[in-house]
Amino acid sequence: MKPRQRIVELFSTFIQFADDLFERWVIDSLLQRSIQRTQQSVELGTAESAEHFWVLYWYRLWQTNPESLAMGHLSAYLQEACYWVAKRVTLQLTSMQYQLSDCFQIAITSLPIVLKGYNPKQGASIKTYASIVFSNKLRDTLRQQREAESRTNWGLLRKLSQKQLVESLEAGGLSEVAIASYCLAWTCFKTCCAPSEMPATRQLSEPDGATWVAIAQLYNTQRLRQTPPRLPEAQPETLECWLKKCAQQSRAYLYPAITSLNLNKSESGSGELIDDLPDRAGASGLNDLMIQEELQEQQTRQTQINAALKVALEELVPQLQTLLELYYTQGLTQQQIAAQLAIKQYTVSRRLSSAKEKLLLALAKWSQEMLHISLTSTAVKDMGVVLEEWLQEKLASGSSKEGSG
Repeated sequence: MKPRQRIVELFSTFIQFADDLFERWVIDSLLQRSIQRTQQSVELGTAESAEHFWVLYWYRLWQTNPESLAMGHLSAYLQEACYWVAKRVTLQLTSMQYQLSDCFQIAITSLPIVLKGYNPKQGASIKTYASIVFSNKLRDTLRQQREAESRTNWGLLRKLSQKQLVESLEAGGLSEVAIASYCLAWTCFKTCCAPSEMPATRQLSEPDGATWVAIAQLYNTQRLRQTPPRLPEAQPETLECWLKKCAQQSRAYLYPAITSLNLNKSESGSGELIDDLPDRAGASGLNDLMIQEELQEQQTRQTQINAALKVALEELVPQLQTLLELYYTQGLTQQQIAAQLAIKQYTVSRRLSSAKEKLLLALAKWSQEMLHISLTSTAVKDMGVVLEEWLQEKLASGSSKEGSG
């Protein structure tokens, strides 16, 4: 992949795949005009190279006006981060049927989660935070998809909770009476079809004729005991149709098809979803000044955090320092480290976790004392992102070794 260099490219181009490989960067003309126009109104002598300024600029604009083009600009900016996450997961999960482009599309849909959860005041870059969110979203989705694909319709119905079923049917626009009827049919199905072993549940076969009759008898008995609305009588064939619809609707609701922010709106390819976003940048000199001040504060805070983490790293026992160096600086896997040090893989995993916990504790203590940050679960989670970024970028680049040498 050819890296983007210019600010205009970073915030207005998107990845195009061909044969499941990166082909080129595609320019979105609307976003291109937007950032070119904004650059002219923002008086910055180093605007072309101030990548962090523009990240913060569009992020702050998104916060004040989510309907502006800011989300499109940030989506363009995070394309590379999403691509490398998808690439890494694809290489690690070689047995899955999803391709690189599929994984990319799945991950990029979590962009709203990235923007809602990101906190620039914690010190981590939005790329690092996005990479973590993208990775979690991708792995969770693939795990759920594998689970769904491994189940028959009847196995899926056997696994569903009533809450999931009701939400799925409501999303399908069914009436109150229809939802109540379908839920009772589903309850009767579960009563009559309850295998004791999980594999049998996963690959549960369609009920036979006698079972459908039993389900219908139970349904018609139970419906008379239901409080309003009064439910209709149903034959075995009707219940079979209802339950198939339940399975179809639940599968579509719980495991929806993946779409991209920048997919064509019509088969002819005329227009894109992102074109509907209004351009309300509203740049102002005061706003730019505030962003520059916040950017300066971030840079100062990051310098302080780097120094604190460097001290904490040097205080670790040599054994843990060696593990971190092998894992982050040399890029070895846990299995490779275990083989090199002649220890078990789970020992490597445990010691790596211990090293990072010690560093996180040191960072939390420093933040509490120097920045007066309350150690809430959210704050500690954000610090974990900051730590991971520092380990990946600072330690991997050898800066920590220079400081300790």
